[in-house]
Amino acid sequence: MIRVKVPLDLHAVALGGSGAFALATPLRIRDLLSYAVREAIGRRAPHDKFLRSVHRTLAGLAAGDFTIVVDGRSFADAEAVVVCERTADVRFFIGKRRRKVLHSH
Repeated sequence: MIRVKVPLDLHAVALGGSGAFALATPLRIRDLLSYAVREAIGRRAPHDKFLRSVHRTLAGLAAGDFTIVVDGRSFADAEAVVVCERTADVRFFIGKRRRKVLHSH
């Protein structure tokens, strides 16, 4: 599990005049995965490594290699939206069983 800090959507608070967005922020799964990758590889990781990791993660999600569960809800679409408060618990689950190929000599 990766615990991700969710940024506040101050723009939505200012525009809507509602404090609700100060407590809960709607995020696309794509953005949440980006935060999870940053958390997993560390803040000091080179930017190009971060970009490659995000690209591979999004490609794996799109290919159905895995799904993610955010605070108990499962997602397989990077464009889906989830509403999170302060932090989100992100878990990755393999979507397909990978078959091992045995070679005989």
